[in-house]
Amino acid sequence: MSTIDTSNAYLDSMRWQKEPVKVDDGSNQTLDQEDFLRLLTEQLAMQDPSKPVDNDQMISQMASFSTVEGISQMTNQFEDLNSVMTSSQALQASSLVGQKVLIPANVGHVKPGESIEAVISLPEATPGMSVRIENETGELIKTIKLANMPAGNNEFTWDGTNEKGEAVPEGNYSIKATGSVGGEQQELAVSTYSHVASVSLGNSANGVVLNLRGLGNISLNEVLAVAEG
Repeated sequence: MSTIDTSNAYLDSMRWQKEPVKVDDGSNQTLDQEDFLRLLTEQLAMQDPSKPVDNDQMISQMASFSTVEGISQMTNQFEDLNSVMTSSQALQASSLVGQKVLIPANVGHVKPGESIEAVISLPEATPGMSVRIENETGELIKTIKLANMPAGNNEFTWDGTNEKGEAVPEGNYSIKATGSVGGEQQELAVSTYSHVASVSLGNSANGVVLNLRGLGNISLNEVLAVAEG
C-alpha cells in the first residue's frame, strides 16, 4: 500500500522558487507599481496549493492599485496645472500695480492732496443721504449732505479735506453713509477704490493676493472693479 508524503519538504517543492525579498531601509514610504507586482508575486509563491488565490480577488487587487495609482498621478497633474494657472494669474494681475481697485470695504487710504473715490449702494431712491468721514480713531472729520439719490450704485468722491477745507494728514479714513430707505434711516453699503502697491502669490485657497497701499492684503477674487490709477 502506497503512502502520501505530507512532509514540509514535499509542500515546499510544490511552491515557486523565488528570489529573496529585498527589505526597504525605510527611506521610501510609498508603494510604487514595481513594489506592488513584487508583493503580488510573493503572494502567489506562498499560496497554499490546496487553496490557490482566487482569480477574481487577484484581479480586484490589481484594479484597486491601478485606480489608486491613477488617482495619485491625476492629483499630481492637477497640482501642476493649478501651479501654472496661479502663476499665470499672478502675471496678469501684475498689470494692476499702480491701478485702483474697488473693494467691498468702506475704508480708504489718502495722502495730502489726494481724494478717495467710493461707490454707495442704494436699494431704492432716497430724497436725502448723509455721508460721514471719520479717521482711524472714529473722530468725525467731515459731513457731506446729498439730495435726491437714485437707486443703485452711486459714485462718490471725498476730496480729502476737513470741514475747514484743509487737507487731512495721510492715513486711513472711513466713509459711512446713511439714507432714508422705506421711510427709515439706514446705513448704506459703501465700497472704496484703493491703490494696488504690489501683487503676490497666496496659498491654494487665496490664489493671487493684491497688496493695497496702506490697507494690507486682499484676494484678487474679492475685487469688484478696476480703474485707472
